[in-house]
Amino acid sequence: MQFTDYDTRLAAYALIVDDADRMLLTWYVGGQHARACWTMPGGGVEYDESPQQAVVREVFEETGYTVDVGAPIAVHTSTEPHTRRSRRPYKAVRVVFAATITGGSLGTTELNGTTAYAQWVPLDQVASLSPRADIIDVALAKHPARVPGSSAD
Repeated sequence: MQFTDYDTRLAAYALIVDDADRMLLTWYVGGQHARACWTMPGGGVEYDESPQQAVVREVFEETGYTVDVGAPIAVHTSTEPHTRRSRRPYKAVRVVFAATITGGSLGTTELNGTTAYAQWVPLDQVASLSPRADIIDVALAKHPARVPGSSAD
């Protein structure tokens, strides 16, 4: 199959862990195309921005924090024969970046968005959250601490 034969969505996420070994997560409200669940700050990359710019924008919208974006730590792809949005085959490409908070305060800034709230969660509790998006496990598999109970074990 050629790249012109399917739709692609590029998304970028931030793995943010503080000095107290807590991970910054968001509650995705769900909707027509996906269920509500815990996820990481991040989302779709707009046409006119880089993945790093998308991380900065998404983290601020969803958590209220400004960040410095570090190196990419994981790339995850998945495919589907079609989606609810389109009958065309679909490929998701998700990039997880390390990020460090540089300012702001906890609280979502987007109005009527897909994030209800953000919360710091102790790393040792993240794997027990349910429901949670699989991008969390993708990120934890690459996190140096290798959190107990995650799919990284």
